Amino acid sequence: MASGPGKGIGRGIGIHDLSFATTEFVLSHAALAAYNGTEIGKYHLGIGQESMSVPAADEDIVTLAAAAAAPVIARHGSENIRTVVFATESSIDQAKAAGVYVHSLLGLPSAARVVELKQACYGATAGLQFALGLVARDPSQQVLVIASDVSKYELDSPGEATQGAAAVAMLVGADPALVRIEGPSGLFTADVMDFWRPNYRTEALVDGQESIHAYLQAVEGCWKDYSGQGGHALEEFAAFCYHQPFTKMAYKAHRHLLEYCGHDSGKDAIEAALGHTTAYNRVIGNSYTASVYLALAALLDQAEDLSGRPVGFLSYGSGSVAEFFAGQVVPGYRAQLRTAEHRAVIERRRPLDYADYRELHERSFPTDGGGYPTPVQTSGDFRLAALHGHKRIYQRR
Repeated sequence: MASGPGKGIGRGIGIHDLSFATTEFVLSHAALAAYNGTEIGKYHLGIGQESMSVPAADEDIVTLAAAAAAPVIARHGSENIRTVVFATESSIDQAKAAGVYVHSLLGLPSAARVVELKQACYGATAGLQFALGLVARDPSQQVLVIASDVSKYELDSPGEATQGAAAVAMLVGADPALVRIEGPSGLFTADVMDFWRPNYRTEALVDGQESIHAYLQAVEGCWKDYSGQGGHALEEFAAFCYHQPFTKMAYKAHRHLLEYCGHDSGKDAIEAALGHTTAYNRVIGNSYTASVYLALAALLDQAEDLSGRPVGFLSYGSGSVAEFFAGQVVPGYRAQLRTAEHRAVIERRRPLDYADYRELHERSFPTDGGGYPTPVQTSGDFRLAALHGHKRIYQRR
């Protein structure tokens, strides 16, 4: 594989199409603040969040993933998709990959491999890198990479305001229409207990200050590795897409990177690099594995023409694993964007009051193996219809 600035992988491989989906419901941070007495500026300015997506009773990572991927399949067909990679840290089963349900719902070919990947919020980037390798081996094949997550914290906890849910589907192939992924990648791993969720818990555990420190440590580590391999100089990038557990974390991370590299870290420099990347995360909330690629969607949908320019990606997953890599925006990419559809996905959400949100948050299936239908709440094409005999039953309308 070729590496270095300006060089593609193989004959040029990357993201050919991208689509995202989010939930039926939304809780505004104004409603959260009215309930808990927090000054709204702490949310709007302090963490940079305005609202958070909340799944309906009949939505989960599978229905979100199918909704995100369906437009990609409708546009391109599925005959060349030989692999589905499903990245999540909200897994619904310890054995069966959630992508198998999506494979069935979308009617994908049986001659395909399906696998689930996990490493906190980094998993989708691992899936993207694996996809690049598969396509490099056989450029006639395409890989469907799906990142889908529901971030959930305990009620009345500090993390409650950073919840969210979304899925991003990316079609990876040769001669991509959106972003050509370049080598090299800068990598970093450290054993840190900043965020984790044991099997016996439905909500994650987080050490907020440790998590911020670990993220910034990872930014340094993977940038050092990237630049040591001859990657682009910092000033060559048109924009940077960061993992956004809350949007202000991206600003903290980029300021840290600029200072580490001895560059101007003033407000204008940071806004120029990040401003377009936070629009979707700001109103959806933390979508874990999908977050950095929601940032990409927001950038492509809003920025002036980026044709031929490199974009930096900083993917971080607690625990911790991080990667920095570059992608070159493909000339003509604007003809392939789904800007109107993406905005419609966000605008269609129905507002919740705090009491209804709280009821949905606390809802769970019994674990006795009985039959439990879910109320019809989502207006989307895919829904979780029931749990019966410990089996999840999905429907496509």
